[in-house]
Amino acid sequence: MRSPLRKTRPALSAAASHAYFRGVDQTSPSISAARSASYLPEPFLRWFAGRGWSPRAHQLDLLTKAQSGKSSLLIAPTGAGKTLAGFLPSLVDLHERGKPEPGSAETLKGIHTLYISPLKALATDIERNLKTPVEGIGLSVDIQTRTGDTPASKRTRQKSQPPDILLTTPEQLALMLSHADSERFFGDLRYVVLDELHSLVTSKRGHLLALGLARLRRINPGLQSIGLSATVAWPDDLRQWLVGQDGSDPAPMSEIIDVEGGAKPNIHILQSDDRVPWAGHSAKYAIPEVMEAIKRHRTTILFVNTRSQAESLFSELWKHNDDSLPIALHHGSLDVGQRRRVEAAMQAGSLKAIVATSTLDLGLDWGDVDLVVHIGAPKGASRLAQRIGRSNHRMDEPSEAILVPANRFEVMECEAALEANYLGHQDTPPLTDGALDVLCQHILGMACAEPFDAAALYEEIVSAAPYETLAWETFEQAVDFVATGGYALRAYDRYAKIRRTEEGLWRVANPRTAQQYRMNIGTIVEAPLLTIRLVRARKRGPMRGGLVLGKIEEAFLESLTSGDTFIFAGRTVRFEGIIEQECLVTDAEGEDARIPAYGGSKFPLTTYLAEVVRAMLADPQRWSALPDQVADWLRLQEEKSVIPPPDRLLIETFPRGNRHYLVAYAFEGRLAHQTLGMLLTRRMERAGARPLGFVATDYTLCIWAHGDLTAMIADGSLDLDALFDQDMLGDDLEAWLDESFMLKRTFRNCALIAGLIEKRHPGQEKSGRQVTVSTDLIYDVLRTHEPDHIVLKATRQDAASGLLDVRRVSEMLSRIAGRIMHKPLEHISPLAVPIMMEIGRERVVGGTDILLSELAEELEMEAFGIGQAPEERRP
Repeated sequence: MRSPLRKTRPALSAAASHAYFRGVDQTSPSISAARSASYLPEPFLRWFAGRGWSPRAHQLDLLTKAQSGKSSLLIAPTGAGKTLAGFLPSLVDLHERGKPEPGSAETLKGIHTLYISPLKALATDIERNLKTPVEGIGLSVDIQTRTGDTPASKRTRQKSQPPDILLTTPEQLALMLSHADSERFFGDLRYVVLDELHSLVTSKRGHLLALGLARLRRINPGLQSIGLSATVAWPDDLRQWLVGQDGSDPAPMSEIIDVEGGAKPNIHILQSDDRVPWAGHSAKYAIPEVMEAIKRHRTTILFVNTRSQAESLFSELWKHNDDSLPIALHHGSLDVGQRRRVEAAMQAGSLKAIVATSTLDLGLDWGDVDLVVHIGAPKGASRLAQRIGRSNHRMDEPSEAILVPANRFEVMECEAALEANYLGHQDTPPLTDGALDVLCQHILGMACAEPFDAAALYEEIVSAAPYETLAWETFEQAVDFVATGGYALRAYDRYAKIRRTEEGLWRVANPRTAQQYRMNIGTIVEAPLLTIRLVRARKRGPMRGGLVLGKIEEAFLESLTSGDTFIFAGRTVRFEGIIEQECLVTDAEGEDARIPAYGGSKFPLTTYLAEVVRAMLADPQRWSALPDQVADWLRLQEEKSVIPPPDRLLIETFPRGNRHYLVAYAFEGRLAHQTLGMLLTRRMERAGARPLGFVATDYTLCIWAHGDLTAMIADGSLDLDALFDQDMLGDDLEAWLDESFMLKRTFRNCALIAGLIEKRHPGQEKSGRQVTVSTDLIYDVLRTHEPDHIVLKATRQDAASGLLDVRRVSEMLSRIAGRIMHKPLEHISPLAVPIMMEIGRERVVGGTDILLSELAEELEMEAFGIGQAPEERRP
């Protein structure tokens, strides 16, 4: 239901009304006029009173703490007026400072407040909405944005005539700090407002931003930080992140304002008349019900986890859009002009629905959105809370959301996410140590701004929370890298980017170096697609040239080793290697695809949701909350096999056709399962099990082999405890990484961020192929001659924490040590059907849904104990 005060408001845009007026008490003022007067100047009180509203308690609390010189973290539900709270200290201070006389020294002052958001669109949205209270109160405040889309002429004007409030992104802050006039520009900075803080701090963008804040604090020691977030699992981490660290115990922290309450969201899981699929990620079965929900609401945002899912869903909706409702698409690969047109249409309320990825799940306030539909499981409780908050974006009105599970396991995951949301549980990831490639980039940026003293810069850097444990020796290595490229590259002048002066300071080598740095700044490296080329095999290796089959994401290829087979364009091919931007394959028709696919989506299942799903499986009393078809599925699993216990690892083995299968119910997320699959197949090969391949989803891992796995486990030739021993993360992991292309491709990203290779040069830009050739050559040189090079260290750090999820694998192996349950079966179990379908999906690439449906029926009949798998159709 909309606010009853909407009709009495001035004629404002929907977003402007909601973004700032939602943050006040609109019904029964909880703050007395006397208390408000002690915090807010008279024009502010008149503005609030003229509309019959009072500021919320947390907004005034934040203002009080800011006026006493303290930094603060505000954690508040969606729609609680966090943005207005974050800007109130700035607006009040600017009001009290007054407008300077034209031509006076005051007009040359730098910016007063810096607002940083993770999204360019969010900065633009805030600029538009912030002008409403500024103009309504009658403040003389200049508000401007600076993003990658800002014209160069406007950026130049901002430097000579700084606005009072500048809305920008982490990359633009780093760029501004690299200029010699940064001390003047930021010399009068009083506040930094960091919106959606939880999404900034856990990535390399957050590491770059933390280093930028450390420099701002050096320029202005009295700087205050204000962090805003609705979803925080580890508040003390963010409180430390917001302020300078000095190594003391306890660590310095900001103040915290934690707002309880807010209307509980109204979320339900879609109950379709159709059957929930065993596997897959498209949720096509539910499209008719989704279209009906869209028709019943004013505006709907449909969230998915990947761009490919967005494209697929958009296409399916239009197939069912008999009424030609205005439905749009929004994701990061679209042209910026197209995205802005979609945003403008949303702002005007002229769209009935919009399909979006994470580009719209932060902070943006679309006034007329009254329903969020999440296609597929959200993979995290905090992500779900963030996304459903786009609906009825006000604290006192419940968000409306529908979860649409794409398969049967996702039904349970959606139930777990729904439960977590009602309990208020957050599962944002904890902070990580600062990335070394980002450190190298920052060091060069500081040299571009002014000559630096190494010891002073080190003290500044370790004041940033992600780098507080950075060793001096590592910092020295980073400085040496920026100065020489490292031991193995110091003979080449191109890598000498900074030089030491007679006074012992480090300065940038030449102006061109600074120019190139500014063109390549940032931590976002686009993941390219590689061309798949079918070549003819020969004794000395594959021949170049041949038929181009298409393109495939590099992330899939980088984990393969030479000889692995997979399916592409409906045919089985053998991976021979990657040369430049091409993946060379040879024909492998008639063989099994060793690595058919990695099921799942962009985001891995969080640890918290995995634990809830395991607990739900193990408690039959909770099955009554599930759809009948899912509950019956679990009861049949209990009858035919066993339900995975929450504190043990269930391993099922069974034959099918002339192959033998091992299914592990680990529930540790796709990344961890992929790593497990790679390492386990290596071990099984040594044990003589003759593994053929594996497939991983967020819930399970399936390996198939020629060897009789059940018999080998029974006679001890395949020891499960030894197979899952933690020592696999030692030599086995190193050997696999040496053989795969993963480290080489990760090295390329780290090399680009660290500045070892520049993609953009004045007047030209390197192609992806040129970048790859350069980094591949350097990678081979460094691995041979300087294996402890700092960019190689950054590469291993990235692989362990991101691509491999080694921490989660290690924790799982430790938890299940001595607690593995083996269940030998004669046939496939009901719970194994979904992952067997993932194998089957790859075997009918280019086929029809009818073939998949037939395969699902065959597998289901086997799980029920009816019939056998036809030899020619087995996965």
